[in-house]
Amino acid sequence: MLPHVLVVDDHREIREGLARYLRRHGFRTSMAADAAEARRVLARHAVDLVVLDIMLPGEDGLALCRELRARRGPPVVFLSALGEETDRIVGLELGADDYVPKPFNPRELLARIRAVLRRVHSLPPGRRTERGRFRFRPWTFDAARGELEHEDGRVVSLSTAETRLLAAFVRHPGVVLSREELLDVARGREPGPFDRSVDNLVSRLRRKLGDDARRPRFVRTERTGGYAFIAPVEEVLCDSSPAV
Repeated sequence: MLPHVLVVDDHREIREGLARYLRRHGFRTSMAADAAEARRVLARHAVDLVVLDIMLPGEDGLALCRELRARRGPPVVFLSALGEETDRIVGLELGADDYVPKPFNPRELLARIRAVLRRVHSLPPGRRTERGRFRFRPWTFDAARGELEHEDGRVVSLSTAETRLLAAFVRHPGVVLSREELLDVARGREPGPFDRSVDNLVSRLRRKLGDDARRPRFVRTERTGGYAFIAPVEEVLCDSSPAV
């Protein structure tokens, strides 16, 4: 079965042109001009990934992305004319799996889509994250569900990239992981010369963990570059986590 990509963009030329390009490269595609139409497509079809414009008429793409993350929907690649660093960070903080500014190179977007899908379904040997529960007090991390559960009962949802990043950390406690390694695990693409998405992703994860970069309990920044997970980690043997 070919991967199914939903292209959501209010510009007809972009929407139809991108859909044609993806079909030529081995994808099934659906199209939507706004968030309401996108929801109707998602309700009727199994969609593997959403290419989502931020500036949509009516409800914007940020709101739709937030909704998809809340109900563990398909991964999202933002496509938007908003190319400023702050806009990119906001999109990633809402749980988008990648962000491509307009004007874009279709080949680059195709590579990003393939990379996200590859990482969603499988990671390199030794870096699989689809299953497993790990405890590092006061948190328990469920990698299958992408959730953190606090000892007080609070549950915090994680995006796909945050889940993969934390899974890499807890499976390698005390090991310094470079930015390049973490970027490959979390997003499945090569870093650009000024790519700081790993640092932004670590900052988001720290906030959800309640961690302080100056006095870290969980994620420590290494002077030699990269990060290390410094809390004691134990794997929780439990058969209740759903298989993926």
